[in-house]
Amino acid sequence: MISRATLPLHQSAGPSLLFSDYHTHPQGHRLQPYTQALLQPWADSARELGLRDIAFTDHDRYYAGVNFDEIDRLREKNPNLKIRAGIELDNDPIHSAAGRKWIEQHWNRLDFVLGSVHFLNRADQMFDSVPAGAEQFEGRDIDAIYTDYFRRIREMAATGLVDCLAHLDLVKIHGHRPNAEIAAIVGETLDFVGSQDLAVELSTAGWRKPINELYPADRIIELALEKQIPFTTASDAHSHVQLGDNFPRLARKMSILKIREVCVFEKHKRNVRVVWAI
Repeated sequence: MISRATLPLHQSAGPSLLFSDYHTHPQGHRLQPYTQALLQPWADSARELGLRDIAFTDHDRYYAGVNFDEIDRLREKNPNLKIRAGIELDNDPIHSAAGRKWIEQHWNRLDFVLGSVHFLNRADQMFDSVPAGAEQFEGRDIDAIYTDYFRRIREMAATGLVDCLAHLDLVKIHGHRPNAEIAAIVGETLDFVGSQDLAVELSTAGWRKPINELYPADRIIELALEKQIPFTTASDAHSHVQLGDNFPRLARKMSILKIREVCVFEKHKRNVRVVWAI
């Protein structure tokens, strides 16, 4: 595993709204080279929302579009905004080997790597595609699907190439719930995430889906809190207009669940900040 350190605790300043979005896709779902024209609207949207720290995390299959020099130029133009260079490493059976190699080659220029699982038993289709991906669940044992999904999450965590896990219970996207208690299904995975010193994102993307539920669900968040697993805040925005989507709602949820800290990353070093105003 590539080592990561934890920076000292800091207190965040500013209003009650959350200040960081650590899951964004400037390229959307297609290969687009990073340019100032592509990236500047994200910085502008962040500023309008009061966000002070954002991470670009395009899918690893589009790594050819990521340009660190363009990110540096964007930083120079927007000195009041922390802009992190990141990537989302998927378990894509076709592209992930090349994605892992690219991450290894560029580890020192990356601030942050998300790990995610979008593929189950089909190499040609993400299971979370709506509505087509729902067919992969038809007639199958849902508990077995959940067990297989979280095994794949552990495999992603074991790569040593990720700092945080994205949309941890994405498997619920089509509305399927396990018969077993979720604690029994996810417990081993959370233990492993903790042992690997990884974070888990709180993603508002689930509120945009038919499931209409935060990723991960409240019970998983409670279990993660018990294990002292840290969190990032994320929108999974595929357009700059989705940046910080539903963050006031997320802040209220975090207050209810008594989440007082979020973390940000710089060169894979985790910096924990107290969200004191929620």
